[in-house]
Amino acid sequence: MRNWRSSGLLPRLRSALPIIIFGLLALFAIHPWISPHSGGAAPRAIVLYGFSILGEVMNEGVFPAFREEWRERTGEEVELISSFAGSGTVTNQIIMGVPAQIVLLATELDAQRLADADLTQPRSWRNLPCGGVVNRSPFVIFVRGGNPKRIADFSDLTRPGIGIIHPDPMTSGGANWAVVAEYGAGLRQNPSNPEAGYQLLLGIWKNIAALSASARGARTEFEQGFGDALITYEQEAVRDKARSRFKLEVVYPRRTILSEHTLLLLDHNIAPGERELVEAFANFMWSEKAQRIFVNYGFRSVDESLNLENPEFGKIQDPFLIEDLGGWPEAKKRIIDGIWKNRVLKDLKQ
Repeated sequence: MRNWRSSGLLPRLRSALPIIIFGLLALFAIHPWISPHSGGAAPRAIVLYGFSILGEVMNEGVFPAFREEWRERTGEEVELISSFAGSGTVTNQIIMGVPAQIVLLATELDAQRLADADLTQPRSWRNLPCGGVVNRSPFVIFVRGGNPKRIADFSDLTRPGIGIIHPDPMTSGGANWAVVAEYGAGLRQNPSNPEAGYQLLLGIWKNIAALSASARGARTEFEQGFGDALITYEQEAVRDKARSRFKLEVVYPRRTILSEHTLLLLDHNIAPGERELVEAFANFMWSEKAQRIFVNYGFRSVDESLNLENPEFGKIQDPFLIEDLGGWPEAKKRIIDGIWKNRVLKDLKQ
């Protein structure tokens, strides 16, 4: 029998896989116009791509609320075609050609990549409400029930014998937030020591037990029993801890970053006849109704008064924002590339 690996079939399948995936995505994106619908015209559709942890809140909460409001306003039916993965993965898919009209990204860095690819105007998201930020979530530590390792802060994750599950900064926007959270926590704890951020980051990364392509994937690994601690969005903890077959607890670091999630309209993919609908859905994200839904699903609203409605949100002694670290372009150059990639990862190989 011929060996399928040695026959060259496997390399050919691998080379064809991106084309197959793109074809399926394109077919899925246009299915409302080619699928039969009983009872009148086919519904209009909005194509939205987003980073991993937004799947439930968008599909179960925000979009159904918008669909009802749009129906009452116009009498039209509208569908949502959505896909969720790591923020970097989603960005790559859109650059490859998937016809997303709206994208929700974990970091502004990925929005800039789409602008660089001429899919939207540079910094166009800054013209949206709240500079394009639709919600926030601080970075926290998930631990096993009873906190057997006695973890109380990021600094405890540097101790020997701690296994940390972490999303991968090469594919996950959440992982980039985690890196700047770890670095910023060290720097703010010892502001007189310019190496304090690097030292905390290095200590944590010495204990990384596994990396996952997305924040949602990292949570899944942790729930399957791997590791002693998971660094992730508070939303993952508030919304999903009850679903785990393990008893889990949330640790709020004394100092941590509030991640901010960016909405972007992909003008290149929005036909003139669809712009009113797409923009209406985008603007709906900042309505009180949508912001309340985000809060109910564990995200912090850009309207801080609404955050009081979720008692699961924990108190942080010293929260900070990406702008406190110079903004994302500076943080990418100095922290992600300059310190994590060029120093921490190299030091770990020695």
